[in-house]
Amino acid sequence: MSEKMNWKLQPGVNIAPEMVDEVARIACALKSLSAYTTFALEREDCPEDLRRIVEEGLEAMSRIFKW
Repeated sequence: MSEKMNWKLQPGVNIAPEMVDEVARIACALKSLSAYTTFALEREDCPEDLRRIVEEGLEAMSRIFKW
């Protein structure tokens, strides 16, 4: 059974209601990947390009959702 989440969008962001949950899942995945890359950076084995990709994705999601 799927539970409906109540995601808060940034002012001015318009996403079709049926797409909000899907986009939010991507945002959550990026947040998880960010936590992983932070851990990997502490161990100094995280590639720079992965870190940059994750940061760009998080910046994009922060323009859509309020964290």
